[in-house]
Amino acid sequence: MRETWVVGAASNRFGKMAESARESATRVAMAAIDRAGLEPKDIGYTYVSNAFGISEHQAHVGPLINGGLGIPDVPSCTIESACSSSSAGLHEAFAQVAGGFIDAALVVGAEKLSHLDTLAATSYFAIAADYPFETRNGATFPGLYATLASAYQSAFRTTPEMFGAIAVKAHANAARNPHAHFQKEISMATYLASPVIASPLRLYDCCPFSDGTAAIVVAAKEAVPRPATEPLVIRASARSGSITEMQDRPDLLGLPATRTAAAKAFRQAHLTPKDIDFLEVHDCFTIAEVMALEDLGFFPKGTAGPAAQDGVTTRDGRLPVNPSGGLKAKGHPVSATGASQVVEVFEQFNGLAAGREVPNTGTALTHNVGATGGSCSVHIFSRR
Repeated sequence: MRETWVVGAASNRFGKMAESARESATRVAMAAIDRAGLEPKDIGYTYVSNAFGISEHQAHVGPLINGGLGIPDVPSCTIESACSSSSAGLHEAFAQVAGGFIDAALVVGAEKLSHLDTLAATSYFAIAADYPFETRNGATFPGLYATLASAYQSAFRTTPEMFGAIAVKAHANAARNPHAHFQKEISMATYLASPVIASPLRLYDCCPFSDGTAAIVVAAKEAVPRPATEPLVIRASARSGSITEMQDRPDLLGLPATRTAAAKAFRQAHLTPKDIDFLEVHDCFTIAEVMALEDLGFFPKGTAGPAAQDGVTTRDGRLPVNPSGGLKAKGHPVSATGASQVVEVFEQFNGLAAGREVPNTGTALTHNVGATGGSCSVHIFSRR
């Protein structure tokens, strides 16, 4: 396998887009290609994630993006894996480049749902769960993750302030991120005063619906003899799945797909959790961050929450988590989320994260989940 790099990455600001997902994807993809010091003609394959493109009455968006980039003859493929769609696209791009089939690939995730009312947008999100057994019976993702949170509370001692510490941290980081949906800090008092959405989850435990686009360029080392930026060496690219239906899982104290994907990734990279300098994890709800850190092997079960409350996971803590603000505050434009995590690593490694810098970064891990854990991607990056 060839050494494979991320050589360019870009994102727009998450929140509400005036342009279509297709237009945004083309523009942000061009920005990522420019950052890589390449031209569109250097791209050998395009992987596009746009899980809810049907909401804009547009499918098969890859050829349209390539046409906008001036490379209509380049093949494209649409990758859908719910919230982990663009990280699944990165995995496929890595396999193609590392395997020698192409020299460079573009991965772009884009989503636009702000033109829908809340009920319609929630309905689109909910179809990523098990429709006959969960969605059709009234389950939404706040309700499903509240079920996980309730199971966790039954097994381990928790306090509202424990989850609040994660929310406060997320907003503090996002306030320094120009890509973030929410650029405003919150206090613990604000968190505790927020209404309950699905017990025990409060408003500030939940990520927002966001529009947004993120793109990354993957290339073989030998194809970029003089990189324009500090490339991210892809040390591991691992994916896993698990039982989608929550009622059929052996326990609700974590996500099996995370544990399996993490084991594969650390084995590929010949690293352990102790070797990771910072993480971007899938924190669609504060309980999701707690479970992710434990499933990935960074904390024993029942201890990630207290660690957050003690400041371990802040930007200047022992293990910085989600310096971007995470899904919780940076925002969650479903198909763009996985790629946006890589954008954060790219900007941290290239001195582009002014105001939210993580010191002494040499390795980073990204963790991206589809729905309630039916799929999961884990990637590990390092400097050259």
